Amino acid sequence: MIATGTSGNETGMPWAALTGVIATVSVFAIAQGLSYPLLSFILQRQGISPAMIGLSAAMTPVGFIVSSPLIPALARRFGAGRTALTCAALSAIMLALIGWTQNVYLWFPLRFLIGVVTNPLYVLSEIWVIALAPPARRGRVMGIYSTVISAGFAAGPLCLLAVGTEGWPPFLVGIAAFVFCGACLALVLQRLPKVDEAGHRVSVMGFMPMAWLLLSAVVVAAGFEQAVLALLPVYGTYYGIAEARMSALLSVMIAGNIAMQVPLGLLAERLMARLVRFICVSLTVLGCVLLPVLIETPLIWPCVFIWGAVSYGIYTMSIIELGERFTGSELVAGNAAFSLMWGVGGIAVPPLAGGAMDILGAGGLPITLGAICLALAVTTVMRRRIV
Repeated sequence: MIATGTSGNETGMPWAALTGVIATVSVFAIAQGLSYPLLSFILQRQGISPAMIGLSAAMTPVGFIVSSPLIPALARRFGAGRTALTCAALSAIMLALIGWTQNVYLWFPLRFLIGVVTNPLYVLSEIWVIALAPPARRGRVMGIYSTVISAGFAAGPLCLLAVGTEGWPPFLVGIAAFVFCGACLALVLQRLPKVDEAGHRVSVMGFMPMAWLLLSAVVVAAGFEQAVLALLPVYGTYYGIAEARMSALLSVMIAGNIAMQVPLGLLAERLMARLVRFICVSLTVLGCVLLPVLIETPLIWPCVFIWGAVSYGIYTMSIIELGERFTGSELVAGNAAFSLMWGVGGIAVPPLAGGAMDILGAGGLPITLGAICLALAVTTVMRRRIV
């Protein structure tokens, strides 16, 4: 079970605990957002092929997938707080080892391990935020949480502008971020919900049949985000659009993601999170249809802003619904399953969309992404009719 010793009820908001956990997650996101481009830049300078760079980057989500089923047992055995603090320290050590080795082949196991040790920190922080959020205000709290995560990931690459990508300075920023992450967590640890060993235990695999549609939504959200980040610049080249303009479009898309999660969360408080998720999925499909029509017009700018908001809103609404439907060990297993499915979507969908582009040309990207989102929307409607 998850028990709270805070004032996290319908009327009271446990601000101190929530602030500490969200600060922890924001610093974690900065460290993660910094490491991905940093390591790619270093490998590129070493003359490593793009395929090898991509394979190296995939090791971290593979670590997420492998570690996710272990998180509920770790939290029960060692305590959620001790597990998260240990993972923060191990993350700093792994990043230091990566900075010390500077070898593409050694980075494969190290990047896998950094995925393994950062994943519990992320999953447990998300569980604490869900458990601390009063049900009546869960939408706005999870909206703030999603906004902070997105802003942190976006801020990571900006740190490289200040410290560069050579030598130890960028690695020291990332290491310091993980250390600070652990410090933020330690300050509020006594105020956080505790994972009790008592009660019915649910494993990650056991949770999957309980919420397969929610987990499918996570796969779609993850796959969409990763495919767009990786392939939208490539999509632009088919139309002869400059790299600078496509980079600006991606920035606008990320801005929509950051700006709109709180409004979507507030909407989920008025309506059902499930309904808002369906709206987000439907608008994401519409964005896929409009992309080839608007890509060379000024209307593409508001289109990608909204596209970014609603595509990530699928995940935000899924988190909210998870918190509405599950508690205790089911919530712990559910969050770990979310992380596993995020890794699956991030690994599976970009190659699928890229292969479709090889066969169909530019249209392969919106067709693939539109198809998986449409399948989710149709399944959602059919499930409601069956139930």
